[in-house]
Amino acid sequence: MLYIAFFIFGSLWGSFSNVCIYRLPNSGNVAKGRSFCPNCKNTIKWFDNIPFFSYLFLKGKCRQCSKPISFQYLVVELLSAISFVIIFHLYGISITTFLLLILSIFFIIIFFIDLKHFIIPNVLTFPLMVIGFLKSFDPNLNQTIFPNYINSLIGGLFGYLIIWSIIFLYKNIRKKEGMGLGDAKLMAVVGFWFGWISIPFTIFISSTVALIIVIPSLINQSRKMSSEIPFGPYIIIGSILYVTFANQIKYLLF
Repeated sequence: MLYIAFFIFGSLWGSFSNVCIYRLPNSGNVAKGRSFCPNCKNTIKWFDNIPFFSYLFLKGKCRQCSKPISFQYLVVELLSAISFVIIFHLYGISITTFLLLILSIFFIIIFFIDLKHFIIPNVLTFPLMVIGFLKSFDPNLNQTIFPNYINSLIGGLFGYLIIWSIIFLYKNIRKKEGMGLGDAKLMAVVGFWFGWISIPFTIFISSTVALIIVIPSLINQSRKMSSEIPFGPYIIIGSILYVTFANQIKYLLF
């Protein structure tokens, strides 16, 4: 029953995440008014806003204008629900679970906003930095993935500065913008949450995954070398893999 409860709870937060993903890059006001169709602007009734079921029942279309509703809405709700269940399965009812649930929602919102708009709003990264640092003062948290406050502070600064250095060097060598400061702030989030040891791994994995995905489009010339790519989603993938294999990584290093 708890697995079902976490799945439902996750899907509800996924529905809220969809609101954030749509509104933050546009109006920035998440709490303004009820959900509405992006096409006809009509307010969506509560029975048409039930995670999963409403989308499937309406066959991915708005009841009012019959225009297609982005498949992203279903994906976000499903990702949120699955992430809640996995986190609960791994860490049970605990503070660690509560913290990772918060992080998962923020990560999902950041992932899709950056993927579409090439921005990472400060309203998402700044709270994560604060939470990541403050939680490090609790000595009873899972020490495998969460660092102490000194390690957390070093990790946050290290994460920000290493990306900032890449941005600075690229701009001075190529005379144009490369990565954005949003990526630096997101890497700082990773450092504050998981410590300095997570930074090299996350950068290596995120860069590798980005190359694997981008190289085919460079080969078929559908993308240019100078084309902008959202790096935030790859940072998130790298940090998730770090948390997944934190034990093995620390064992290899220490």
